[in-house]
Amino acid sequence: MDFIITTDRSMMTDHHGKEFVGFLTTAPPVALPERIWNWICMPKMKVDKLGRPYQAPYGLRKIESALIDAGFDAYVIDPDHVHRYVKSAKAILIGHHDYFALCPPSSGWWIMTKKEPVNSRSFRRFMESRAMVEARKNGVKIIVGGPSAWQWLFKPDLIERWKISCIIDGEAEKVVVEIAEKILNGDEIPRYVYVGAKDSPDLDEIPTIKFPSVNGLIEVMRGCPRRCKFCSVTLRKLRHYTFDMIERELKVNVENGVFNGIIHSEDVLLYGARGVRPNPEKLIKLHKLVKRYYKNIAWSHVSLSSVKFAEEEYGLIGKLVEIIDQDFIGVEVGIETGSPELAKKIMPAKAKPYDVEDWPEIVIDAFEIMHENNIIPAATIIVGLPDETEIDVIKTIDLIERLRDYRSLIVPMYFVPMGAFKDKDWFREDVKGVYAELARVCLKHNVYWIKKLVNTYFKRNIPLKALMWLVIKFVEIKTRNLTEGC
Repeated sequence: MDFIITTDRSMMTDHHGKEFVGFLTTAPPVALPERIWNWICMPKMKVDKLGRPYQAPYGLRKIESALIDAGFDAYVIDPDHVHRYVKSAKAILIGHHDYFALCPPSSGWWIMTKKEPVNSRSFRRFMESRAMVEARKNGVKIIVGGPSAWQWLFKPDLIERWKISCIIDGEAEKVVVEIAEKILNGDEIPRYVYVGAKDSPDLDEIPTIKFPSVNGLIEVMRGCPRRCKFCSVTLRKLRHYTFDMIERELKVNVENGVFNGIIHSEDVLLYGARGVRPNPEKLIKLHKLVKRYYKNIAWSHVSLSSVKFAEEEYGLIGKLVEIIDQDFIGVEVGIETGSPELAKKIMPAKAKPYDVEDWPEIVIDAFEIMHENNIIPAATIIVGLPDETEIDVIKTIDLIERLRDYRSLIVPMYFVPMGAFKDKDWFREDVKGVYAELARVCLKHNVYWIKKLVNTYFKRNIPLKALMWLVIKFVEIKTRNLTEGC
């Protein structure tokens, strides 16, 4: 095998088939020994006789397909089986969502607890493993990429220590083929490659996955038209997958025994849309197609303004929920701030087609719609945004308190310079004053709803449910001083 595609255990796992459990990899272990914590959030998966995992992260599957389509001998290999190939491999290609726990929410957990999250620990152990040490001794090229490729620029010491040959920052399906050709030809390869919008693949250049993705995730759209300044996705060009492309990937998963899945884009409700107004016909067709293959569906992300507009203008949320026909739907959403003034500065199109001045009411209306339709959002708040004032934080606190009656989780994420804000300062303040109050309000909200949700979410996995209750009780005890009298 010429090219090994892999990552550490925090990524190469199906989280017991519960995608939201994967968020526990972004935190340090609490209440439990790290080994048990890791079993909860990142259990090993079965592999075939070659060490290829049953499922693998979707991004790695795309790179695998791009290389195979180009004629290279390349496969995704489980991290525990990399050692079998380091004597013959020409390169090891590694992808990750958060190599060094610098992205939210990992960075937030690190700031609050002063402890390194398990995803960073896991990646470090992998890079120091016997297999990777041997690979470096054998002169195997090590290529890193994925959504958090930019983090390597802040770790020049580790680039040298771990002998990183090339960093690919951006959509890699095209450029990775060029790098692979150079490696086989013995040509010099660049140390850093930035893939901008004009260099990223067009729709017909995006390969279809050939083997199952983790928890059946399939992408339906790339890019986002809202142009929020803190987000790197807005720097990508917008592409909508065809129904044929989507169906081919659904078939790959189902034919390999994956019957539940996640519809992925930065805003699922904008699939097939022109601009920021949902397209009911395309969305209904998409969900009917996915439901023909999957028993249960989750959405990766939706925007709150899309939820409000889709339901109020077309009654679309109710129609989609009826098609999906399951107990609940999980999804990630971005609140980011409760301050209209700050929203106007950093994400003026986040509210479209509504006025950004009405952002708090848009959030509340969307949460009410999701609550009524058994959609459970995991919402983010960004703390320490450029130009944020104490008044902005207070308005965010007020908004979260108004969301108490709506089934949800709300997670504060501390600002990391990305997108149009990549030259701004990181959030490095102590979590005190209004920031501590914001953390307290989020914690109170989450403990209230997690207690109600855990029995539903883990009703078929009693051991996992028991361990989750233990974690909840520990968090309650450790943070009692934040929630007393509230």
